[in-house]
Amino acid sequence: MNYPALSHCRFATPFKHVVLAFVAVFGALRHAGAAGNLAVWDTGSHSAGAADVSNRAAWKALPRDLFALEAEPLKAASDPGYYGLEYAFKGDAVVENRRLVAVFSSSAGRVIFFSKTNAEGGAASRVLEFAPLATKTQAAKISRCEILHHAGDEVVVEAHFSSDAVADLSAVFSFGKDEIVGIKPSAKMNGVALLGQISHGVVPGFVGDDLILSPAAFASSESLTVPVENVFVGLLGGGRDELVMTWPPGRQQMKLHAAAGSFDSIEFDNDGQSLYLAALSAPGIWHREELKSSFLEKDVELQWRRPFPARWKTQLSEGENRTSYAFREARGTVWRGVAGSYLYPAWFDGERAMFTLGKKVPPRGEALVYFLEGRDTPPDVLTPVDVMKATLGRTVCDGILDIEGRRLRTHHRRGTEGVHRSCTCGCTEAIQAIFEAAEEVTKKDYVSEALTDMNYFVERHLARIDEYRRFADAMIAFLKSKESGAAEIKSFAEAMEQIVQQIPQGYEVQKENMKSLEHAAELTRQTMALTGSSSPKNLAAYKDLLKAWRAMGGAQDSMIAQCHTIARSLFQEAGLASVTEPKVLAFALEVRARCRQVLRNPDGYEIWPNY
Repeated sequence: MNYPALSHCRFATPFKHVVLAFVAVFGALRHAGAAGNLAVWDTGSHSAGAADVSNRAAWKALPRDLFALEAEPLKAASDPGYYGLEYAFKGDAVVENRRLVAVFSSSAGRVIFFSKTNAEGGAASRVLEFAPLATKTQAAKISRCEILHHAGDEVVVEAHFSSDAVADLSAVFSFGKDEIVGIKPSAKMNGVALLGQISHGVVPGFVGDDLILSPAAFASSESLTVPVENVFVGLLGGGRDELVMTWPPGRQQMKLHAAAGSFDSIEFDNDGQSLYLAALSAPGIWHREELKSSFLEKDVELQWRRPFPARWKTQLSEGENRTSYAFREARGTVWRGVAGSYLYPAWFDGERAMFTLGKKVPPRGEALVYFLEGRDTPPDVLTPVDVMKATLGRTVCDGILDIEGRRLRTHHRRGTEGVHRSCTCGCTEAIQAIFEAAEEVTKKDYVSEALTDMNYFVERHLARIDEYRRFADAMIAFLKSKESGAAEIKSFAEAMEQIVQQIPQGYEVQKENMKSLEHAAELTRQTMALTGSSSPKNLAAYKDLLKAWRAMGGAQDSMIAQCHTIARSLFQEAGLASVTEPKVLAFALEVRARCRQVLRNPDGYEIWPNY
């Protein structure tokens, strides 16, 4: 059975321009699918197989103006009686641009998206299917399609879905020149389903670590509640496709449905608002690497090549925490307050991707390599962040990306004019060189400025630790206020409280070693006293003071890094706990929001820049 659809074509340009446009379209009608930015096709029959995308013998390209289909196009264009002409599809509607093909499959009741970017042998690859959530598990159909707008740079199609149990549900699909598809469900369509082989889900955390959801980690759960806010990234199939999904602020909710070792669908309550999809495709757009024990203490080349320059990243185990690492362009070391110095584990040797894993970052489980942001990325490659900016607008997107919050706070009092290695180790080392040269009297002012730099560093460190302590106190009070609620909430609050309690507990352990600003002031006084007169004993006396400075600074370094690690752990665990217990979702999102706030602008002794 054929289900006719209506095509609404409206004339919004002067008659002269209409005729000229019509002549161009009519003359190129047979080549419309290949020549323009966007094309609309009628397949001629109702079928939805992948082979139909490459077999186009019966397809008909639709012109932008339907007058081109009339026997006397110029006459029809000049006659108001033809205005409002509507097109009835004989087969399925198809929208195509240089990146994707969307088939409105009448018989399947779904919109099927194919990627052309990742095509092998010229055949587009099936990536994803869209259906109303109400018809996900039912035999459904698309009863009709209406073309609301058809231009060279944009096509807008309204599709009407129905099944035996559900009457007319419609959604408007907007296509441009790239991979992004806008979808606006009607008021009656209060949920949508996206079907495809989703190997892993990524909830981006631009401040804090991404939350990565893998089916193997939730083998006993059929449905996972995803603690998302405005963006989700799905790693599809075998490493060649990536789904980016965004939506405006609201009360939207997402679930991942697990089946046969992967997630086979997304169920999304759209809260009556639009959503946006983009299927990004390239060989190696993401990669899964099993971390074998044989990787330990070696430079290991991954069986993967980056398809284009970008900010490629992964997560590895640093201690008990999953930590994000962006691939660096060369092998080198990194220093952390708790972990100390170790070889940075993810880097490029030319085009070779390398892991260097050791006891501090051991080979454990598996690692995913993927990207969210560009870095020298070609202009024709769309990144997930590009999709966010194009669909959410600057105001919303800036709040998510939080560029200001990803910047390290400074502990340099004088910027580049001061001691560049501005820490207790660096400043005491700079001052030591003065004493070793017996120049402490003549360079008394230099020593004074370096000591002031060091005191500023200590002041900033202690202030940051106090910031974490205030965060912990407020978080503990917040969690305790929820412990009288439902059993699921109480259990969640208690588990999160155990994590955050480690901050005040760790502070009590380190409190004596970290000393105080008064202690730093006394060390400063004693150091400056040595610059009053030359003495062969000054160097030895200074070295004793140096030990005191460094002992104090080392304790502060350790505490500040420990606080950061605990806050990141809480951020991750709150998200993971909500995945299998929907009742705690709103509570978990609040915990994560508070964690994200305190993790903004970390100190360099907490983590490296833009982690």
